[in-house]
Amino acid sequence: MAWYHQWASFAKRLARVVAKPMKRASGRSGMMVHPYRGYGSQREIFVMGRVFRQAALGRAIPRRGMLRDTADVARRIFRRGLADAKVEIRVGDNELCMATDRDGYFDAHIPISASLPVDVSWHRADILVHAEGHPPIRTSVEVYVPPPEADLLVISDIDDTVMFTGVAEKLKMLYRLFVRKPHRRTAFPGVASLYQALYRGQTEKAERPILYVSRGPWAIYEMLEAFFQINRIPAGPILFLREWGISWRKPWPRRAEDHKRDLIDRMLALYDDMPCILIGDSGQHDPEVYTEVVKAYPDRIKAIYIRRVDSDPQREAAIQRLRDELAHTDCELVLAVDSILMAEHAHAKGDISARGLQAVQRDVEAHRNEPA
Repeated sequence: MAWYHQWASFAKRLARVVAKPMKRASGRSGMMVHPYRGYGSQREIFVMGRVFRQAALGRAIPRRGMLRDTADVARRIFRRGLADAKVEIRVGDNELCMATDRDGYFDAHIPISASLPVDVSWHRADILVHAEGHPPIRTSVEVYVPPPEADLLVISDIDDTVMFTGVAEKLKMLYRLFVRKPHRRTAFPGVASLYQALYRGQTEKAERPILYVSRGPWAIYEMLEAFFQINRIPAGPILFLREWGISWRKPWPRRAEDHKRDLIDRMLALYDDMPCILIGDSGQHDPEVYTEVVKAYPDRIKAIYIRRVDSDPQREAAIQRLRDELAHTDCELVLAVDSILMAEHAHAKGDISARGLQAVQRDVEAHRNEPA
């Protein structure tokens, strides 16, 4: 019966975590606004979020306990986007007004005409939302703008690159995340120290932009945000997820590789004079997508780090052929079994400090010495 109690605990903790964003709403219903962390440069800012209707919490539902968590999960699942809501966004002295789309999302592109302070990297976007039949809502969200001295852009996949999310491992991953201590074996060993080293750079004082991409829908944003915080993974995090938009007219989400390529193009255009490192895994289309990016931007991509997540010799041979295709460029494709190999290459290229490399080595070795 021990397994029953463990999985019962798992179900309760999973419901509690999924319901957590609803707790902040304190049972409120009606129009709600959920902005996501923004990003940009001194030329332009991007802020995304969603406006939606939320069901009321029944009076018979207790304030705490499994029944309340289940009710909050249901309220979250049955949220409905609020179309054509008026969204006013202000960053410093820069303003933009727009309307939400039919799913309640807004994706604001704000040209910067009044300069932002350069001595800070995080700025506040103030948001005011109006919708017919609802009282106006004011909220705010952080926006990341790299400092002028930032010298490297890092774009990383999340699924099977930062965290264990293999399809066959979904339940085990959830069990590790919500039943066992969440900092253990949910992120790949050494990931936190590797990304911290890349964020800080050779001088250990840099604040480089690190942008993360996931194949998951925006509905899991808060869970990924908590995962990054628990595992001390920088910076922010700034996350780009897919809006699956499942409907009878469009029953399937957009292809992950198209989503990723478009975002990389967008980021390279935004930070047009900054070299870039791409990080992904061998299990999906990352090596192929990244190779095409190098061909399109031969002078921008310094390195491609691919985490090997399987032992398929055919897949390894395919990646080797991609490596050969890039042999004439300045970009090296590194197929790595662990974070140490990535860190060693980054240190050899002057992208992280010796202390950063040592931190990755120490964290990976500590994981290897953990009891099974």
